[in-house]
Amino acid sequence: MSVPFHIEDETAMLAFGAQLAEVVRPGTTIFLRGDLGAGKTTLVRGFLRAKGFGGAVKSPTYTLVEPYMIGGQRIFHFDLYRLSEPEELEYMGIRDYFDGRSICFVEWPKRGAGVLPAADMEIDIQHSDSSRVLYLAGASLASPDAFGSTVI
Repeated sequence: MSVPFHIEDETAMLAFGAQLAEVVRPGTTIFLRGDLGAGKTTLVRGFLRAKGFGGAVKSPTYTLVEPYMIGGQRIFHFDLYRLSEPEELEYMGIRDYFDGRSICFVEWPKRGAGVLPAADMEIDIQHSDSSRVLYLAGASLASPDAFGSTVI
């Protein structure tokens, strides 16, 4: 079952990411799905800002992964859009990232099918006119009420 959240603009997407930061625990893997420009990296930016990261947050489209260390917590942001074969993840030591302690965001997870571990949470971002609708699934980590009504 997935729960929809209506996101009106970039500010609301950042706020959703910040609220996510309050409920996600170490060892969590989050798959992010959505078209190019849907707001996946913006959501991660909101998460990282809420955790205290003040630097630039860019999409790891060309690097495949951007690592962050915030207060002793390792957070990895993957973008697998340019991945040719899932096996390429083995060459980059993918298993070292998913160590049960790190928080991992994965954009375009379908491109890593068969190699990536299962997601704890999945967020599907759909365009809806000028806004977005986020469908949150597998969030046994917190109830939908944890996200409040500020982003709906």
